[in-house]
Amino acid sequence: MTSSLMPLLRQAAACANRAFHDASMRFAVVVAIVVAVASSAHAATPFEVRVTGSGPDVLLIPGLASSGAVWDDTVKQLYTTHRCHVFTLAGFAGVPAQPSPLLDDVDAALAAYIEQQHLKAPVVVGHSLGGFVALRLAIAHPADVGKLVIVDTLPALGAVRMDSATPQQLHDFAPQMRAQLMAQDASAYAAGQAQQIATLVTAPADVARVQAWGKASDRVAVINAMTDMIGLDLRPQLSAIHAPTLVMGSWVAYKDVSTMEATRAIYERQYKTLAGVQIAMSPAGRHFIMLDDPVWFEKTLETFVQ
Repeated sequence: MTSSLMPLLRQAAACANRAFHDASMRFAVVVAIVVAVASSAHAATPFEVRVTGSGPDVLLIPGLASSGAVWDDTVKQLYTTHRCHVFTLAGFAGVPAQPSPLLDDVDAALAAYIEQQHLKAPVVVGHSLGGFVALRLAIAHPADVGKLVIVDTLPALGAVRMDSATPQQLHDFAPQMRAQLMAQDASAYAAGQAQQIATLVTAPADVARVQAWGKASDRVAVINAMTDMIGLDLRPQLSAIHAPTLVMGSWVAYKDVSTMEATRAIYERQYKTLAGVQIAMSPAGRHFIMLDDPVWFEKTLETFVQ
């Protein structure tokens, strides 16, 4: 949905940051190899994961056609106090697609990962489709999630313009949307994807980065995941979630046609059955809030995670 570049740091700070990043990535590669070896006896999982840092565990799940690299600044923020498990889902940003439907597999695979890695009630953070995945995990496996952070995701995206849409209506609409997208030729699909991303991300460099992730994603996997999400309504199941939940919403991309208060009301209506949910609206961020409004995002996340 949206993203922006943080202001350039001074040269000395930038050098120090690069050194830190390089060291953390080397550590991540080692840990990722260990995780891959430990999992080799089991069926392939619908994601890749890299792990950095130490302390209480945080799972970070990116959105549709996005790389786990979208969380790089978040990892830098949390690295010294938390162990960060950064996922990239199958079919996205160069990770090979899997033959079975992603959403049917990923929440169970995440629950298995939590069990295999002996994680104790981790914080689960999900953006966009990743937030939808996090909701499904918390619904199906409530004891596995300590806290839940949902970044610009609705439990019934297909009902955003019509609250009265039923789960059956959304289910029936999804195949029509899938057929329309699959019927596009490659150039029309690519042009549509690039145009949409440009409305979700603010800084040109970030637009280019997110577009590159989209180009490296498997078209069929992206369409299937998106239409599967559109066709599902999690609103009736939200009461099954036990974890304290923070929902971060964005509204700036719609400022010409709506207000922050009106957009907040959409989130409040869709999450009304989730007891104790906190809804916080980014004052400046589009869909990729962690990129567009990084100071607000980091402060809000840190306050909730502590």
